[in-house]
Amino acid sequence: MSFLRSFIMPVLVFAGLFGCFPQKKETTKNEETTETRNAPVAEEIDAGAGDILVGSVFPLTGPIATYGQESLNGIKLALETINAEGINGKKMRLISEDNKGEPTESANAVRKLINVDKVHVIFGSVASSNTLAGAPIAQAAKVPLLTPASTNEVVTKKGDYIFRSCFTDDFQGVVMAKFARETLKKNKALIVIDVASDYSRGLAKVFQKNFVELGGQVIEGTFTYNQGDKDFRSLLRKVKRAAPDVIFVPGYYTEVGTMLQQARQMGFSVPFLGGDGWDSPKLKELAGSEGIKGNYISSHFSPDDQDPAVQTFVKNYKAKYAQLPGAMAALGHDGMLVLAHAIRSIKTEITHEAVREALSKVRGFMGVTGTITIDENRNAKKSAVVLETTPNGTTFKQKVSP
Repeated sequence: MSFLRSFIMPVLVFAGLFGCFPQKKETTKNEETTETRNAPVAEEIDAGAGDILVGSVFPLTGPIATYGQESLNGIKLALETINAEGINGKKMRLISEDNKGEPTESANAVRKLINVDKVHVIFGSVASSNTLAGAPIAQAAKVPLLTPASTNEVVTKKGDYIFRSCFTDDFQGVVMAKFARETLKKNKALIVIDVASDYSRGLAKVFQKNFVELGGQVIEGTFTYNQGDKDFRSLLRKVKRAAPDVIFVPGYYTEVGTMLQQARQMGFSVPFLGGDGWDSPKLKELAGSEGIKGNYISSHFSPDDQDPAVQTFVKNYKAKYAQLPGAMAALGHDGMLVLAHAIRSIKTEITHEAVREALSKVRGFMGVTGTITIDENRNAKKSAVVLETTPNGTTFKQKVSP
């Protein structure tokens, strides 16, 4: 598909010559890199031309497809509400791209949405490595990008057109370190890292810093795995010999579920802790009824929250999809509503710059995942929840405000 377009749109051939992954080196305003030199240049869109075009980039197939599918469910539910009311006489139209959970595909999708579809704004993705692959391309083209779920600190540092409507790893790392020390009263933590994941490395760093500052000890050593691994027994034997009283695994459910199952089979009794990457209905299926018990995660949302807005969302989601919403569904829903709220405030032509400016002014938006304020660094200030994993699903433990 992308090769055909490259013949139709010569600019894509040129754009396709450079790497899809973000550079490790930070780029300043006056610094030119291969990414910025070869990035697509977006044309501004006439607001009178029709719908407000939103390009979405999510993993609809591949190993983390449940994240994308849940996100898209929440997005579509939000769009029903948004388009029933309209935005200054217009409707929002979603152009959806599947990045298959891969950074290269994410970069390609962002280029396509900018050059071919000429969207007003890009919405996505989940998994920070995917968003980090597309963000520099959107920034260089000056097309606003809003991610509802990528928590790595570096994401919004890619430039002033990059936003998020979720909290950051800095915040959830603090939440889980405090929970381990102050609620669970744990003293000796071990951190297991997905070595290829920006999300995992970033969250591990924050947890370690805060756990130590709170008086705990983090066991030194290399305890890592790779995405796609299926057998964690060798790693778990190494972990067991270190004798921690709590284990922090900031990974994704795809590997964590299997790891939990194998850990319980090997006689582990200490609790495992994680971040929002665990929050998927698939976790229980992979971990089994024993592996899932007695672990804790930080997340963005709990369907058990008795807030009336949350319960209305849960009711509507169940009616449409015949299942409870997870965190990704709630984040997709809130992120799309935040975007609509921002665009609705634009009183002039809906340009990329106007959308960027409107997003930067979002304050106190009441969503089902909390009250959302976009700060000066284009990050959302909002609450987190701590959930316990059980054979019957997650149960709400506490809500933590920033």
